[in-house]
Amino acid sequence: MVDVMQEKLVPGTPRQSGRREGDAGGLVAELRSVASSLGFGRLGIAPVARPPHHDAFRTWLARGLAGPMQEWLARHEPLRGDPTLLLEGAASVIMLATDHATRGGAAPVVEPGQGRVARYAWGDDYHDLLRARANDLGVWLERRVPGCRTRGVVDSAPLAERDFAWLAGLGWFGKNTMLIDPRAGSYFFLTAILTDVDLPADAPLVTDHCGTCTACLDACPTQAFPAPRVLDANRCISSLTIEHRGAVPDDLRASVGDWIFGCDICQEVCPWNRHAPGSDEPAFQPRQAEASLSLADLLALDEAGFRRRFKGSPLLRAKRHGLARSAAIALGNRPHPPAFASLVAALDDMEPVVREAAVWALTRWIVAGVMPQEARGALAARGHIVSSTSAAGSRPGPSTA
Repeated sequence: MVDVMQEKLVPGTPRQSGRREGDAGGLVAELRSVASSLGFGRLGIAPVARPPHHDAFRTWLARGLAGPMQEWLARHEPLRGDPTLLLEGAASVIMLATDHATRGGAAPVVEPGQGRVARYAWGDDYHDLLRARANDLGVWLERRVPGCRTRGVVDSAPLAERDFAWLAGLGWFGKNTMLIDPRAGSYFFLTAILTDVDLPADAPLVTDHCGTCTACLDACPTQAFPAPRVLDANRCISSLTIEHRGAVPDDLRASVGDWIFGCDICQEVCPWNRHAPGSDEPAFQPRQAEASLSLADLLALDEAGFRRRFKGSPLLRAKRHGLARSAAIALGNRPHPPAFASLVAALDDMEPVVREAAVWALTRWIVAGVMPQEARGALAARGHIVSSTSAAGSRPGPSTA
């Protein structure tokens, strides 16, 4: 997100005063044990302070690099800068890491006609599972320290989770802006618990273990990293396929490839993920044993069908029209003749963004010589006249029968 390693790597403002337990070290040991029993992989403690890279975050926002989240992040920036606005009297942030990678860290093989999904979204919505675990840990702490207060955060409040996870020693910031644990790579979720208990803090991991490696920067197909540790969310495939609600910019569509929800490229090429520990958590396993999704099936879903199919899944975030739009773009990038009828049907979708993506995709088929007569006829029947040079972007990949 922001170039965090360029700032002075020290904690922010002095920690807030809070209730201090007599045997704080023993309490933290108990916390770690209970957290592990609940399913969390690692725990670190950070002091409540102004996030150490908040100024870099504000600069990043000022540059307009937050993409679809620009307005929301800007509106909540003051809250992000002061955790005590989220929990009055907060003194410590308990940061928890949960590994989620299944089937190892290597990129999965995606068959023709299928769309790629970021691995964190293969299973059930992690928010539900981690929120329940955080609540259980918070309840335990409130019983263990009578009168204390806690607040769990799982992407549910404007808290700088990665900053506090760094302060808590859970990893360093990679050049792809991900937090990387030298023992576990970057395939993990973060959960935070704010508390007014003053706990002894862990030490930040200040060493930059990326060294001279630029694998993540070089691999990004949309060139979403203008500099190491700086993300331009306007160009990020994850942002475009999940948060962006409109048409994907023409100059980026070909580079999106067959990703339909999120993207793992900058993590798949990271050497630190070669030996990621992975997870056998049932909730994170691919639903219906699917790590990719049929593009034709996605285009055929109506609103009710979409909600039934993805109930309890992170994919609901993209909404039906966003997922169908991305499915059409994926078929434009990797034509698959068996999906032709579904792509033609998308020309009549109720959502303009889906119709437009289907037009773009079929135009690409014509240029690639994949069922050109049929594609041209379907477009012409709806008033779209396509010349041989009107396809946007680069030439699509080979067709797949």
